[in-house]
Amino acid sequence: MLSPLQQYGVVTANYWAFTLSDGALRLLVVFHFHQLGYSSLEIALLFLFYELFGIVTNLAGGWLAARFGLRFTLWSGTLLQITALLMLVPVATSWPKALSVAYVMAAQALSGIAKDLNKMSAKGAIKAVLGGGDDNRLFRWVAILTGSKNALKGVGFFLGGVLLAAFGFNGAVGAMAAGLCLAFLLSLVLPADLGRMKARPGFSSLFSRSAGINVLSLARFFLFGARDVWFVVALPVFLEANLGWRFWEVGAFLGLWVIGYGVVQACTPALRRSWGQGGPPGPRAVSFWAAVLSSIPALIALALARQVSQPGLAVIVGLAVFGLVFAINSAIHSA
Repeated sequence: MLSPLQQYGVVTANYWAFTLSDGALRLLVVFHFHQLGYSSLEIALLFLFYELFGIVTNLAGGWLAARFGLRFTLWSGTLLQITALLMLVPVATSWPKALSVAYVMAAQALSGIAKDLNKMSAKGAIKAVLGGGDDNRLFRWVAILTGSKNALKGVGFFLGGVLLAAFGFNGAVGAMAAGLCLAFLLSLVLPADLGRMKARPGFSSLFSRSAGINVLSLARFFLFGARDVWFVVALPVFLEANLGWRFWEVGAFLGLWVIGYGVVQACTPALRRSWGQGGPPGPRAVSFWAAVLSSIPALIALALARQVSQPGLAVIVGLAVFGLVFAINSAIHSA
């Protein structure tokens, strides 16, 4: 029988393996379909269901874990991601464009569901191990977990660029599916009752009784939507098409951005303590950092509107600062 800490270790290892594949898959899909001549809007459509189904799953994931346990949601997320990757293996350049878009959107929908099931399982495992009553400790552990996740997603972006250059699209997704199969086999040792509540909650428990929590959830939706608008499609295409960067260079930059973002996110509790704010963040912290974050893309847009001599530098430096502030926002929201 595994101890609670060992259970958390297995869940985290699975989560890290999943995160590597998720980061790599994003870059693979963008560059593969950009190479095939798809427009930025058509590529963005490929991720529409990924985000939409991820939101729905994020809403229902806690309810599923409470009724069926974190092992069930972890297994489901891992197997769905393997299925999504295997679905992409036969995609060929000879397919009609409409068929390719619809087919990949369906695969991305599964990946979006898988991502949020897996993420929710990892965060739920922390709460199961720590128990209740120590909000500061929970804040630190969640920040470390989400920070490590984002650092590994950064490695995944770099991995995606390398795999695409070395093995091509089909070979790369097949290799990632094989790696996730090993992660799934490791998770078979988890007990069935991990994170499962004795009294099964009703469907109405999807929404918090706290109006503040519900508002924060809506704010979090816009927070990550604002990032993904440019990060998922626009920035990789801009760096490759406008600045002439190679695939591995784009992957390395995006990877370093996410790794730095993850490091800052993991260090946010310590940073707040150094600023004399030792307690868990409250509504004022959420409002302040959201205002700071909103000003950064506005300044980037202003620089581009004034036609600065080096627009690429303005975008890269601006987004680096955006990443630092976004990491603090994300850690505070996760608390």
